[in-house]
Amino acid sequence: MLPSRASRFPRCNAYPEQVPTTDLRYALPLAEWRELESAHQARADELSRGRRERAGTAKTHPVDDFLFTYYPFRPGLLRRWHPGAGVVLRDASEQERASWKWYRTTGTDVAVDADAFAEANERSIRFIVSLLSATADRPANFGCFGLHEWAMVYRQGEHRHEAPLRLSQTDTDGVVEAAKISCTHFDAYRFFTPEALGLNRLTPTRDNQPQLEQPGCLHAGMDVYKWATKLGPMIPGDLLLDCFELARDIRQVDMRASPYDLSSWGYSPIAIETTEGKAHYVRAQRGFTERGNILRARVIEAVRQR
Repeated sequence: MLPSRASRFPRCNAYPEQVPTTDLRYALPLAEWRELESAHQARADELSRGRRERAGTAKTHPVDDFLFTYYPFRPGLLRRWHPGAGVVLRDASEQERASWKWYRTTGTDVAVDADAFAEANERSIRFIVSLLSATADRPANFGCFGLHEWAMVYRQGEHRHEAPLRLSQTDTDGVVEAAKISCTHFDAYRFFTPEALGLNRLTPTRDNQPQLEQPGCLHAGMDVYKWATKLGPMIPGDLLLDCFELARDIRQVDMRASPYDLSSWGYSPIAIETTEGKAHYVRAQRGFTERGNILRARVIEAVRQR
């Protein structure tokens, strides 16, 4: 027998008190849930429009495509609406979703089989909830200034992105050497050039990820979307798309603050090598921290309330 839900999935303490929550024990009439589904699909289609239009072509986007390549969640999955755990969809047994994995049918009604999903994914769910809770409870670091992207091109002749550098390679290296890099995110740190690894004040690893991740980190904020996708039908559609939108907004700031010149793509730089640029970055970082912690709380509550 599994431990109680409260003991398995710890509560996040640091997020704001007014957290959007939903009474998950109710039924939706056919017309109502189909309307919610349609609205979700329209919103998802708009969010993925650029990616879908580039499908089958050689065109790529240095900012937007990241959300569909680094996070391998296809547009078709993004538009798949889930009501979340505990919501009964009336008269849905003849609908396609009745055959979806992790759904169960009772008479003409369909609902997410949250207990079966939790049983099969216990270890993953425990890790995700624990990491999100620990990250939200930790003080935010607002002193990194997005230098992880600069460390990824330090003393490098060829770069991951086709866009040119805003500064010369020598001046770009100088920004890195003059800074105190304090990256806490393993999946950013592992892309540092070999020469830049030793310049970071920390050594993030997969094992110490739960001890180092903090809510001021832009990559940790984008990852809220990744964790939501891994929780599948437990996450209501509106929450999934809110997480995607946060990841999209963070990605744009992340690349604007990078050493790349993305002006030809319509992105003005955030020159973090200047005092004004650092202040701009921190203001954005604080906003993302607040949004990220609210979403972390909503993800945790969606898992707990089943």
